[in-house]
Amino acid sequence: MSHPALPHPRLPSHGLYAITPDWSEDDRLIDAVEAVLTAGVGVLQYRNTLATPEQRYTQARRLADRCRHYRTPLIINNDPELAARVGAAGVHLGADDPDPASARARLGPEAIIGVSCYDRLERAAQAAAAGADYLAFGTCYPSTRKPGRPIVAPGVLTEAACFGLPRVAIGGLRPDNAGVFVAAGAEFLAVIGGVFDSPDPAADVRRFLALFDDHQP
Repeated sequence: MSHPALPHPRLPSHGLYAITPDWSEDDRLIDAVEAVLTAGVGVLQYRNTLATPEQRYTQARRLADRCRHYRTPLIINNDPELAARVGAAGVHLGADDPDPASARARLGPEAIIGVSCYDRLERAAQAAAAGADYLAFGTCYPSTRKPGRPIVAPGVLTEAACFGLPRVAIGGLRPDNAGVFVAAGAEFLAVIGGVFDSPDPAADVRRFLALFDDHQP
């Protein structure tokens, strides 16, 4: 059963895209997300690779409630069905996930569909043609969460401007190394440890957001 249809917040023009860590303690996760939402995160993705299906539903449902309160889009990683059940704003798809067209059919025309393009502009072209709403490129720097992934040069994001879709940079980003990707054209910086591993997540959210202020035309 799906969550009752509600108007979804739209994708903002730019900002910080926070991705949840693999935390099993529900209250710890919700409290940390509340802090980053209050600090001004523009998009939240729910991703928990270690949770059971039941816990994923419970966590996603609670996060959906908080995101509706803040009018922040909640994106569910890999799982269009879970996105539909909790009334999320959309879904993020990787190489092994359903294609954007089938996710759109499940979630509706207003859903936000994101696609991981890694370091491949040809995959970005395919995703754009299939109706994606944003394109994610990474990893930008070596990442402990996804070791061994190809490193994406900032110029790849600059080239991806031809698709006319928001570009998300992801992988190993910190406030002191992410500015080069904003300068290259990234509309969003996606982070997990960059905020959730911080002793003060809200402060680091503000540091990331200041990078966009520094690169406004």
